[in-house]
Amino acid sequence: MRITLRPLATLAIPLAILSTVVAGCGSAEKDPVDDTATPMGNTYISTEVVGDKIPGGGPMTLSFTDGRISATSGCNSAGGSVDLSNHILHTSPLAGTLMACPGDRASADAWQSTFLESDPTWRLDGDRLTLTGKSVTIHLTDKQIVSPDKPLTGTTWVVTTMLTPDAQVRSTALDEASPTLTIGEGGTVSGTAGCNRMTGTAGVGPGEAVTFAIGTTKMMCPPEVMEVEQDVLRALDGKTTATVDADTLTLRNDNGYGLILHAR
Repeated sequence: MRITLRPLATLAIPLAILSTVVAGCGSAEKDPVDDTATPMGNTYISTEVVGDKIPGGGPMTLSFTDGRISATSGCNSAGGSVDLSNHILHTSPLAGTLMACPGDRASADAWQSTFLESDPTWRLDGDRLTLTGKSVTIHLTDKQIVSPDKPLTGTTWVVTTMLTPDAQVRSTALDEASPTLTIGEGGTVSGTAGCNRMTGTAGVGPGEAVTFAIGTTKMMCPPEVMEVEQDVLRALDGKTTATVDADTLTLRNDNGYGLILHAR
């Protein structure tokens, strides 16, 4: 029996062609990233943290507006100017609220400041924002996808923050009283002001205008609870502007007072 060996050179061209085809298929599967895209004007919520985890579990929420960044990772809110040049997220020293937070969440602010002020790189791929630091990589997704806006009516809202003409106020008394507000489909109002039950109407006008007419029962509660109730009723007295952002409702009264509420 005679065996004929083919020269290796005759296989070179087919192998080269095969390599080119495989390489071409690999590159076609990966869509290029739009280097002109920017997170400015959007809000993102973390969906995965690789490396040092957020104390208390987070999530981290980042909002980019008019050259500024605001951030929270489960405790206080902080904000400052931001520069996104060269795909590096560079912030000024962040100034924030000073609320005490329980358990592991008390360390979330320091974790957040350390990460954001370390000049992490950023990459935007559609609705997904990735921040990469020295020991942490954070994957975030556009807030409207992770947490779409709740409807104003038919949702039970819980008051978490009081708004005054000069400040945002949170307190233990407010957390314990947990005032609630529900606007029915027909404009009926129900809930609690902190001590007493509320009933009344809410005229939902065009845009973000809502006009309240509220009545309450007449029970007496400890002074700190009655103070919370007075502030709630002041904010719900007459004309307000209502803004819903995901699961957060902000009511601002024409008298300068208001409420921040979260969906239950």
